[in-house]
Amino acid sequence: MTRFLITLDHGVKFVLDCIRGMAGGEIFIPKIPSVNVMDLARVIGPDCKHEIIGIRPGEKLHETLVPEDDARLTIEFKDRYVIQPIHSYWHKRSRPSAKGSAGKPCADGFRYSSDTNTWWLKETDIRKLVAEVEATPSGDSKPSPTEPRLITGG
Repeated sequence: MTRFLITLDHGVKFVLDCIRGMAGGEIFIPKIPSVNVMDLARVIGPDCKHEIIGIRPGEKLHETLVPEDDARLTIEFKDRYVIQPIHSYWHKRSRPSAKGSAGKPCADGFRYSSDTNTWWLKETDIRKLVAEVEATPSGDSKPSPTEPRLITGG
């Protein structure tokens, strides 16, 4: 199984950046790394026994953030994809831009999925993220504004 991985800090910054640049109705998808779930499990519980039980009802093997059906509506930017709405009010002039870039349309059949992603975190990268999370005191009532928290899809 594979999943996309993002820190809470990166997620919040991404949302705030998207709010500033949105025209209305778009779906913003960050370009983020993928992880192998077994690599993540080995890093988080290195001394734990890992038993492979197979896929459970409702689980997916891989996450898909831009399905093939939306490829024709998707614009690619350096750090994100934007799925444009089909609504009648949406005009070309409403197309999103990112720091002066007009982006480029994705090819028909494009799919952004955790298993075909080109950006992967290896165990050493995951270990660094986990160390950052563990370094934050959990007893604080007020978390640090840069506190990294891992978010994985499901």
